[in-house]
Parts: sequence; structure tokens; C-alpha cells
Amino acid sequence: MDKDIDVILKKFKPGRREELLPLLQEIQETNGHLSEEAIVKAGRFVGLSTTKIYGVATFYDQFRFIPSGKVCLKICNGTSCFMSGSGAVINRIREETGFEAGQTGRDGVFSYEITTCMGGCHHGPVLSVNGEYLTSVKPEQIPDLLKKLKFIIEND
Repeated sequence: MDKDIDVILKKFKPGRREELLPLLQEIQETNGHLSEEAIVKAGRFVGLSTTKIYGVATFYDQFRFIPSGKVCLKICNGTSCFMSGSGAVINRIREETGFEAGQTGRDGVFSYEITTCMGGCHHGPVLSVNGEYLTSVKPEQIPDLLKKLKFIIEND
């Protein structure tokens, strides 16, 4: 069940389509993703069909439709990071987690996403771990990093 969608809706004016993106952003920030319930309620609120809401939300890569893991990894695959080896880092994350980018592991611990640029072009590949940035990441660092992160989550 989504948290506080009705509370979020009260911050916006009904029927104002121009407020759709800020509304969806706030819902996602609160809940970590856009659920079907959130899309339906947002559509009713601004006066658009759920199909249109979903179409808008899928256009922007910032929106997620499944909950992210407790540890959300974002790996830059922009040109500079790609040239510095981000592809190998992405492959290693995929091997270690056993799932694809944009997914969340069954245990809910990890999710990972591939982004186009994080602004650390001279220090790539860049990896964000719940908003904290690691630079010059090497594929061989991934197994130990994931073990440490999982240990922290399980013992927190």
C-alpha cells in the first residue's frame, strides 16, 4: 500500500495537468516508485487517463514502477564512463546480483540502474550507492562492495 498519496495530492490543485510531473516526482520520492494505485489516483486528480499518465511517466527515465532495493546502485554508462570500463562494472553487478538493471532482487536488498551521466567524467566509472558516489570503480571491487553493503543492511 502506498504511503500518503492523499496527503501529497492535497499539496496540488486538482485538474492542473501542468503539475503532473511534480506530483509524480513527489509520490515517487515518498514511496520509492510509482505503483498502479498512484498512477490511477494521479490520473483522476489531474483529469487524465491512466494510459496517458503511464505514457508520460515512461517517457522519463527518472520514474520507477517497482520498488527499489534497500541499496540502490546507479552506474554511469555515459561516454566517458563507458570508455573507462563501466560496461565491465555493469556486467559484474549483473553477475553478482543475478538480475538485470531496473530490477530489484527478490530479497529486496539490491536494485541497480544504468544512468547516462553523473557528472564525474574524469573519475569514471562512477557508481552511486544510495546517493553516495564512488569513483574509478573496477569490476573486481563489486563482489566485496556488495558483501559489505548486504552486511550493513542485515545488521542495521
